[in-house]
Amino acid sequence: MDLINSVLNLFVPPASLITLAFSWPALCFLHACEWLYNTVYGDNMDGKVVIITGASSGIGEQIAYEYALRRACLVLVARREHRLRGIAENARRMGARHVMIVAADVVKEDECRRFVNETINFYGRVDHLVNTVSLGHTFYFEEVTDTSVFPVLLDINFWGNIYPTLVALPYLHRTNGRVIINASVESWLPLPRMSLYAAAKAALVNFYETLRFELRDEVGVTIATHGWIGSEMTSGKFMLEEGAEMQWKEEREMNVIGGPVEEFARLMVAGACRGDAYVKYPSWYDVFLLYRVFAPNVLNWAFRLLIAPQGTKRTSSYVGTGRSLEGRPMLEAPSPRTALLAPYSFSGGGQLS
Repeated sequence: MDLINSVLNLFVPPASLITLAFSWPALCFLHACEWLYNTVYGDNMDGKVVIITGASSGIGEQIAYEYALRRACLVLVARREHRLRGIAENARRMGARHVMIVAADVVKEDECRRFVNETINFYGRVDHLVNTVSLGHTFYFEEVTDTSVFPVLLDINFWGNIYPTLVALPYLHRTNGRVIINASVESWLPLPRMSLYAAAKAALVNFYETLRFELRDEVGVTIATHGWIGSEMTSGKFMLEEGAEMQWKEEREMNVIGGPVEEFARLMVAGACRGDAYVKYPSWYDVFLLYRVFAPNVLNWAFRLLIAPQGTKRTSSYVGTGRSLEGRPMLEAPSPRTALLAPYSFSGGGQLS
């Protein structure tokens, strides 16, 4: 058996790459045909009911506007009810049939049951469930001394998506509905200072990949994966329990230009309505996955050169490290295109929103 594995290890990777290279044109053609068919015959969301978690800002807010343009009925869920009121009014002006707002914490199963039940009691159905809650960080794992942040990160990034899905699935079965997930390229692309976030996103993606097979197309699953985009996560905000927005000046290894959050939201909703299994923004990130599988050392060398050329560690995020935040200057929110991640930050509205 060891001999067989040795032979397969030698021949299967190059043979697979050659096969992929020759089949790529045919696969692109089939994908284009499928995209065209699904675009013409995709879901008409006029009057359909959409629950959006983490809808108080960022990706969640923009997704609400995209569904509003499609004349859907919206249920906007987040912790910041005052933010939801303004977004609901904007969505109504943009064409939403009806908008309901619910202040809830999606890491609590009973609150998830509450807003799903309120949706069913009012509308009688659920067609799309869009999970956008996400919480990031930029600290080195070995510098953490206050581990109380660990369950917060994992609860929001994982359970904050799982609980709404669990309670909504019986109603999504009735409508042959769809679950849409806001994932991230960090689920498979290694980046420093994002270990827990990346682990939670990887668990999330693997959960929904498995769930897709369990549901057998009775309920669709769309996994949307984004790289660096302009959101509250990239603009450097984080939320305290009381809801106060704060930001700390950071020193970063690398400035990254993020894409517009509106474009990602548009692609995410369009893909969900077409019934796409995946939405990727930008799609060229996928080439790094090939390097990770077939030439991981090349990927590691490249990232070491690009991200940490100075060769030293400096903690820009003090959250979870046990260090005092006193004396660090408060700043206004900068342009979302000037920074990578906040010390304790939100993408798509965030759970503690």
